[in-house]
Amino acid sequence: MAQNLLLRPFRSIPLKQLSMPLRSPPSSLLSRVPAVSHCTLLCGSLPATAARAAATRTFSTTQVFRDTFNVQDGDDFQDRVLKSQKPVVVDFHAQWCGPCKILGPRLEKMVAKQKGKVLMAKVDIDDHTDLALEYEVSAVPTVLALKNGNVVDKFVGIKDEDQLEAFLKKLIGP
Repeated sequence: MAQNLLLRPFRSIPLKQLSMPLRSPPSSLLSRVPAVSHCTLLCGSLPATAARAAATRTFSTTQVFRDTFNVQDGDDFQDRVLKSQKPVVVDFHAQWCGPCKILGPRLEKMVAKQKGKVLMAKVDIDDHTDLALEYEVSAVPTVLALKNGNVVDKFVGIKDEDQLEAFLKKLIGP
């Protein structure tokens, strides 16, 4: 935890500044760490791995996150769901819903197994009540299967992985 507190100021420093070797402490670098002395910072109180972690930022996405997205508004739903060339599974959920917290990750996992043949849109009914009303969502979780902008299948409640796989196979077709 102490290392996290020490590294927090470095998270806002540009990568170029962190990647160059430190022969003498640059004032711009040390001015962001008022509670730590120059010697403490440079004399090795931080393990080498923590120092390297502060200097390196990586970003990657997995297949799950490329196939799954949160709907931002009605226009986003129109563009990414209704106009999609691929079939789309729409998960209507709520933050307070216990079954939704179980179904959501399970459904994401099953969509990821389809390797890009189907997309998953997540719609929070508290944020997008208009979409919930338009698609007659009366209980959560409700999952719709859309193909070419039309609802082709629907279920309400939790399903196990086998049932979800059958639901997706039916949507994708031969």
